[in-house]
Amino acid sequence: MPSSASKSTTTMMTRALLFLCLLLASSCAHRNLTYLSDLEDEATHTESITNEVDPKIQSNDLLEITITSLSPESNILFNRGIINTGGAAAAGGNNGGTTAMSEGYLVDKDGYITFPVLGRIKLAGLTKREATEALTAMLSSYARDPIVYLKFQNFKVTVIGEVKRPASFTVPSEKINIFEALGLAGDMTEYGKRENVLLMREQNGQRITTRVNLNSKDVLNSPYFYLQQNDIIYVEPDVVKAVQVSGGRRNFQFGVAIMSAVFSVTTFLLTRIL
Repeated sequence: MPSSASKSTTTMMTRALLFLCLLLASSCAHRNLTYLSDLEDEATHTESITNEVDPKIQSNDLLEITITSLSPESNILFNRGIINTGGAAAAGGNNGGTTAMSEGYLVDKDGYITFPVLGRIKLAGLTKREATEALTAMLSSYARDPIVYLKFQNFKVTVIGEVKRPASFTVPSEKINIFEALGLAGDMTEYGKRENVLLMREQNGQRITTRVNLNSKDVLNSPYFYLQQNDIIYVEPDVVKAVQVSGGRRNFQFGVAIMSAVFSVTTFLLTRIL
């Protein structure tokens, strides 16, 4: 029969092990790393897209504008921007002497571009479709059945902060949402505040800053879900959590070593006492 002393020792060892387990559980910091975490796991979530907005032309946008018509003379007249970039000819190669590259039309601070024959045209505040329709109507007096092709040359978004590859990204499709932008940047680190992402936007002469919660499904209907040209996304670091996570890892490793040692000592004592 085990003595009262052995029972007391066993009880103390058991309590010590339980205490260490609780200590380890509390020291391992946890944050919600799941996007849209309030969506139900098994349900299909369907809703109408109501927040998709065509980007509007702004000051400092660089536009590629190409005109085609049934008149070769009009095509030459209204299409500028064929410049000599050197190419293979400049390097002594055999591939000709020029390379076609559009210079683009820079929207000035007042929202105007300077277009051949038409002069200064205000395009700021218009969508691509509206600007295309306006230019087509103006060119109809000078060209036969003109077709206008308009594209942003510098549609870009910037992602900085607690992401793996902070940078500015050019978007050829001119359509991108906030999750796609984070994907280009390699996603957030574990220290990024998914529930409090800062978005900065310049629009209509104003600088707008807003906070977006990517843990909530409400972001899908946010007017900031789809990004505009020159938007900046800043993922703030959670300094407290970063310290807790790094400290929790150290505590976990230390705790495992302590628990291993306590378990070995407990086993040894029990085998000697019992």
